[in-house]
Amino acid sequence: MAGTSGGSHSAGSASPGKTGTAGPVSVHHTSAGTVLVDAKGDALYTPAQEMHGKIMCTNGCTSIWPPVTVDPGTSVPSSVSGASGTFGTMHRPDGSTQVTYNGAPLYRFALDHTPGTVTGNGVSDTFNGAHFTWHVVTASGGGASKAPSSPSSGGNGYNY
Repeated sequence: MAGTSGGSHSAGSASPGKTGTAGPVSVHHTSAGTVLVDAKGDALYTPAQEMHGKIMCTNGCTSIWPPVTVDPGTSVPSSVSGASGTFGTMHRPDGSTQVTYNGAPLYRFALDHTPGTVTGNGVSDTFNGAHFTWHVVTASGGGASKAPSSPSSGGNGYNY
């Protein structure tokens, strides 16, 4: 789960996707709309600050927002049924390969305890001086609209 800052883009394989899945990612209908989920059904997020592919969520941030990764050298289909955006990968400086959607790195939210729930949409937090506003990623390529929510009090605003 640990990561380091920085990152460069590396396009994933541009092969057609299987229906509804791009490697570990598929689409799922939730109360927040049709969103991207991982293989376990957990909603996927990206922070507004990383929409252009610059990884800022590192170190402690990745304990709350684990990156969606694939094994190095793994091809990720560029498109899937039900999602209008393009999937790819980018390399994190720690050597891991992170899945992207429309160039934005994808993350899970550690406090989403049940598949299909979307509790991290609109959350704002700060790690290592970097401020983040997180959005669940919709199949149409944007973030779902929802009033921002604030994390609970405690270290970085999270209580376990």
